[in-house]
Amino acid sequence: MDRLIKIESRSAIPSIYSESPIGLLLEYHNLGRKFENYSSARLLVGMCMDNRKHLNIPDNFAFIIRTGGANLRHSEFKVSFAIAVGGVKHIVLIGHNNCGMVNLVSKKNIFIEGLVKNAGWTKQQAEEQFISYAPLFEIGNEIDFVLSETVRLRGKYPKIQIAPMIYLVEDNRLYLIKE
Repeated sequence: MDRLIKIESRSAIPSIYSESPIGLLLEYHNLGRKFENYSSARLLVGMCMDNRKHLNIPDNFAFIIRTGGANLRHSEFKVSFAIAVGGVKHIVLIGHNNCGMVNLVSKKNIFIEGLVKNAGWTKQQAEEQFISYAPLFEIGNEIDFVLSETVRLRGKYPKIQIAPMIYLVEDNRLYLIKE
């Protein structure tokens, strides 16, 4: 928690974000700001596919890419599309605590058993998929991953403002990550 910035008031939003769509996201989600109308997206949100998370934002405010662990490594064309065609100039990466993409090795057996039982796969097919893809999607520590992904995307899109965040499932709030 000492690496997170709690946003409980407008004044808690750092000045680099306060007058941007990133600040608006924090105001809408954490502070209950009254929704405005949008005809096009102002922001791209990269966040985990976890079903425990839901953003409190107006319609048409943001493009949202949901992928395990907020890992956008295999979604770069979609990111580029949102920037090039959608015109967004701001991105937030939102990881969350207790993410299933952390320590994937510990989930190997349940992954294999689940695909055998629920999808009709053979044990060998399920094991091959796990071995092939788990290393690509393992994120390690949630905070460290979001920070590293932020740095990576800033290098790829230098004119885009990118903010790292964590969603705590216990209180359904967004927190900025200290960099």
